[in-house]
Amino acid sequence: MAARKLAITGGRVIDPAQGIDRIADVLISNGKIDEVTAGTTGSAPDGYEHIDASGKIVSPGFVDLHTHLRDPGQEWKETIVTGTRAAAFGGFTTISAMPNTDPVQDSAAVVDDVMRRSAADGLIRVLPIGAISIGQKGKQLAPMGELANSGVIGFSDDGNPVTDANLMRQALSYSVELGLPIINHAEDKKIGAGGVMSAGTVATRLGLAGVPAEAETAMVARDLNLAALTKARLHIPHISTAGSLIALRTAKESGVDVTAEVTPHHLTLSDEWVYGLKGVVPTTVGPEAYDTNTKVNPPLRSRADVEAVIDAVSEGLIDIIATDHAPHAATDKVCTYNEAAHGINVLETAFSSVFQLVDAGKISVVRLIESLTSGPATILRKDIGSLKKGFSADVVVIDPGSKWIVNPEQFESKSVNSPLAGVELTGRVVTTIYQGETVFDLSDVVASAGAKQ
Repeated sequence: MAARKLAITGGRVIDPAQGIDRIADVLISNGKIDEVTAGTTGSAPDGYEHIDASGKIVSPGFVDLHTHLRDPGQEWKETIVTGTRAAAFGGFTTISAMPNTDPVQDSAAVVDDVMRRSAADGLIRVLPIGAISIGQKGKQLAPMGELANSGVIGFSDDGNPVTDANLMRQALSYSVELGLPIINHAEDKKIGAGGVMSAGTVATRLGLAGVPAEAETAMVARDLNLAALTKARLHIPHISTAGSLIALRTAKESGVDVTAEVTPHHLTLSDEWVYGLKGVVPTTVGPEAYDTNTKVNPPLRSRADVEAVIDAVSEGLIDIIATDHAPHAATDKVCTYNEAAHGINVLETAFSSVFQLVDAGKISVVRLIESLTSGPATILRKDIGSLKKGFSADVVVIDPGSKWIVNPEQFESKSVNSPLAGVELTGRVVTTIYQGETVFDLSDVVASAGAKQ
């Protein structure tokens, strides 16, 4: 990167990796962190560009362990270019690309292509995830050693869970030597067969087939037992039920090497959002119901499940927040609920949506930032997610008092499938810096929008 010197002064610097939470200055040069000062001078040293962060929060750039870029193969939904721009707008400086592309990321050739194009065209860091099985078909293990050598940070068949328990055992066993986690989609599809939303009162009232919570908990329990058997690293994606948390706690207490993530939508939205009234339960079901932008896998759960995962994040039982950013074309959502694709567009709203829980006193701001920075960096075992001296200068500046209304039509993502359209959120990323260079500045976006009017 260019030999740029930058001083971000006067902000509340929060870096959980170093236990920092104080008003301070962050000094950057040559794309690296130089120093987090003991206090603030309120001004930049000579020769430094200046960002005044007074009244704002300054944190390491966010790290996402679960992103769908759709590239290669479904570029009409998202590309490396649009996906990384959306990530930068959301405060993310590192994202992990899931392998359900076309072709699948099950060979070094495909992974090398994604990494090469990400380095050339991406706005931020992209880390690939390799497939567990060839073609994500669950029949034969992918060449895991080859994939590890090509730079993948873990293995997953994503939305195609490995149903063959012996194949899963083999994958976990091979992963031990490679030192990389297995990330198995937490769902027994036979239990949830035919379901399109979470089973319960809302599904019954809307006449939609429900997916029992046990579809998730059964797979979580199986994988935890196999991880205990093989002594492998297991990462549980998008955990969403109270029952899964019981199994997770038991496994962690018994020494299983397991981590878990939850998405912003499973932390903030319940199955009542399917009514189409932003969580309000109507007296009678109206034309707003069956909001296909709420269709996601795992499905949005009950209020009780939502409260359970909030508590689990707050105490650290759930290690991190990951977006499961799943962009879709309009035709995938402008249809009946049964026909709609699963997935929510998340990168640009992730932090702000969960920040509402900070305002409500349910999660501390330090714990929220930890779950988006040092937490995922620890799982990745990479020197990111912190403002330590010498680390890549990946920094986010947040305005905790900024109010904004979500307008998916203004997303940087190619897709607009967000149930948060029209919702007012408080707290917003205003600047994202990657390797010392500004890749997003809200003031530039606002000025550009004003010039177009």
